[in-house]
Amino acid sequence: MKLTGLFKVSLVTSALVLAGCGGDIEVTPTVNDTSVTDSNNTTTNNNTNTGGDNSGGDNGGNTDGDKEPGVTNPCVSRTVAGTEVQGDYRNEKHCYYDTSFASKALEITENITFDALPNGGAHVFAGALLIGENCDTSTGCTVPETGPTLTVKPGATMAFASGEAIVRIARSAKIMAEGNADAPITFTSANDIDEFDITGFGPQFADWGGIMINGKGLTNQCKNEERAAGLCNAKTEGITSHFGGSDNADSSGNIKYAKIFYAGSGPREGGVGDDLNSLTLNGVGSGSSFEFLHIHQGFDDGIEFFGGAANLKNIVVTDTQDDSIDIDAGWQGKAQFIYIKHGTIKTKKDVNYTGEDEDKNKVVKTIEAGTEGFMGNNGFETDGEKNKGEEYNDVTPSNPTIANVTVVTTDGKSIRDNDPSQAATFDDAIRGQYYNTLFVKEENATNATACLHFKDSDAAQNAVDNVLNFHSSVLACVTNFTEGSKDLPGETHTAWWDNDAASIILDKKGDVLAADGFSTNTDSADITIEANDLKSLNDDFFEEVDYVGAVSSADTSSAWYNWVKEALELADKD
Repeated sequence: MKLTGLFKVSLVTSALVLAGCGGDIEVTPTVNDTSVTDSNNTTTNNNTNTGGDNSGGDNGGNTDGDKEPGVTNPCVSRTVAGTEVQGDYRNEKHCYYDTSFASKALEITENITFDALPNGGAHVFAGALLIGENCDTSTGCTVPETGPTLTVKPGATMAFASGEAIVRIARSAKIMAEGNADAPITFTSANDIDEFDITGFGPQFADWGGIMINGKGLTNQCKNEERAAGLCNAKTEGITSHFGGSDNADSSGNIKYAKIFYAGSGPREGGVGDDLNSLTLNGVGSGSSFEFLHIHQGFDDGIEFFGGAANLKNIVVTDTQDDSIDIDAGWQGKAQFIYIKHGTIKTKKDVNYTGEDEDKNKVVKTIEAGTEGFMGNNGFETDGEKNKGEEYNDVTPSNPTIANVTVVTTDGKSIRDNDPSQAATFDDAIRGQYYNTLFVKEENATNATACLHFKDSDAAQNAVDNVLNFHSSVLACVTNFTEGSKDLPGETHTAWWDNDAASIILDKKGDVLAADGFSTNTDSADITIEANDLKSLNDDFFEEVDYVGAVSSADTSSAWYNWVKEALELADKD
């Protein structure tokens, strides 16, 4: 559809603000969100019906641009500082929300719902979508018992036009974004929407900030006495807000059948480690679940846990620059059916981020447009604790139970930090039990990268003590353990993995993958161990299985098989 003059001017103006230099869009982690709170900046809304559930309701018409008189505006409306603000309905298709509707300066304290729009329309946001009020209890505020809920209906597309635009769910608030197999939800870059891709570059990692959920669960980022006094206020990475508490059964809502594309950031102004992920779960409790997600081309981690006990099931992570699943700060959750694949990319535009030079000084680094490189550090980066000692010991180190995993690595070093592609790293006293895991590395010609790395002597001791272990698992890698791995006290790395013949090491890729290239070959001559059926876990969360890896070649009609197949086909085209 042809853009109206008004539409073009509005978008170009937004593009110049995002660029920060008056030229082409350069959506980077340091993009300014030009937030305003002055209700005089309200630019839309001729109707008087807000809709009972904040979903737009039967709103009045708007005859701007190329819309016909009498066209109903389906965009969400809400009241800000006593003035009704509604999304601008554009091209009879999309809803555009400027920073008078939502931004890093406006917290939404009422329930709000976004429906799927007809004709492939998207809800497009100029700024951040902050649900609930952030509270640092040390300043005298109180985290409420309940907060507002962000509801995203099946088939809806939520797109964001700023590197600092995040979806942030505060403590006690909830996100209910539950799609289905026929109508998944999409969280993506505004550049993924043709009408909003002004320069024509298309979407790319770091285009927007990702989803951050702050829960009231346990994290060893807080001292015991702080938690007991209601003063656990762990700071989030990337953009500061607060999380943590004493309830690992807390619920922050659910996300199901959803895609999270082109999100995250590299190190920000705070330097290395100060990042935004595609999905960050900060102290999120087991009352929340995350199922059937596809996370693609994030600029930091795919999913990162900071404590809590939230659970994962049916997750695909493709072409994410840093770690696909990052575990830290005492996560006690469960996961089953995780498929991870590292890949390659050719950048479409410059991306700036805050890094370090050889002397560890902060410097602005640039990945230039047209750069070809690898995406992916660790399939799993596993850290037990942020802090240790008696004053933190109410929260034990991370100790998840994880089953049916496939990680396919490369031999490349990642485009941002030149770190190797590895299946898993063990650090900071990590614990955990893994079942039916398949780690694959086919190439090893250029960079000699390995699959597994022991970074920490405490993690190495945990492996020997059998509180970090793999069961019925296959290491199908041409190089298995990094040369710099910490030694295991009194045991070799290979003997630990072998686990009294419960697992095997192939020293090659072998024929572990089926003809489709991703599912486990159930007729493989190289997989000579029996899968663990998981009955011994005595836990209804885990589904009974008869195969190693994330996906079985014998079950090509399942929703999970097709979710992985479609995810990988999409990633291969991007």
